[in-house]
Amino acid sequence: MGKIVELNRLTKSYGAVKAVDNVSFSIDENKIYGLLGRNGAGKTTIMHMITAQLFATGGELKVFGDTPYENNRVLNQICFIKESQKYPDVYRIIDVLNTSASFFPNWDHEYALSLAGDFRLPLKRRMKKLSRGMLSSVGIIIGLASRAPLTIFDEPYLGLDAVARSLFYDRLIEDYSQHPRTVILSTHLIDEVSSILEHVLIIDSGTLLIDEEAEALRGRAFTLAGPKASVESFTAGKEVIHREPFGSFVTATVMGNWNAAERKQAEALGLELAPVSLQQLVIYLTNGKAQRKAVEV
Repeated sequence: MGKIVELNRLTKSYGAVKAVDNVSFSIDENKIYGLLGRNGAGKTTIMHMITAQLFATGGELKVFGDTPYENNRVLNQICFIKESQKYPDVYRIIDVLNTSASFFPNWDHEYALSLAGDFRLPLKRRMKKLSRGMLSSVGIIIGLASRAPLTIFDEPYLGLDAVARSLFYDRLIEDYSQHPRTVILSTHLIDEVSSILEHVLIIDSGTLLIDEEAEALRGRAFTLAGPKASVESFTAGKEVIHREPFGSFVTATVMGNWNAAERKQAEALGLELAPVSLQQLVIYLTNGKAQRKAVEV
């Protein structure tokens, strides 16, 4: 499988502040990635460097095997939809869609018009007259209809109601299955997209915390609940990312690949086990309160 994006010790500094600090990971072709983390974690900075809108301070960045800066061969293969996407005020929706054909070699105009119908957009309304949700819908349509080999959505759902967001996820999966490409989703509505993510990247304070296949990550953390002494005994030497007391009881969320013997041990101690959602996992890993210990081998 080819590498679409390769970051090697990538850094972006603003004076003494490192927005991105020695981050290394790669992104494969034809896969859906979740780039997750809190506001200010460095996600958007990374996306701006990948799309050549920011220069890196240090490290190496390759997109489609080359540096993206002033490189039309690379940039023609990228569609980046931002939450703050701007359009000319005098343009109508139909004008934006017509113009998009000149930017994206794989543009499917009939599909764009079909999506506009799905999202109930008035094609002749001017962009400056659109609601926040309508603007988001236009961005989503461009991202999907571009069929760009690398398509990036940065918080694409602002202003969309639950029905419109569900429509976006459905159309994304439908079109991805027929026209595979690499998709990066950066969103705070993690539970809504968790089922469609194939690989997860979690960024916090400019550093990479998690770089893992989504399926493997879903079984990497469990929450234990029970008497304090039993919880403390079982979690000794394990990586605890969240702990919360309830009188004489304690709940603790623990990272690690558990085997059958460990599960039986937990049950023998009278502990209740529950899986942790991807969204809850991101919260625990990035809330600054995790009581983490290295796993003893």
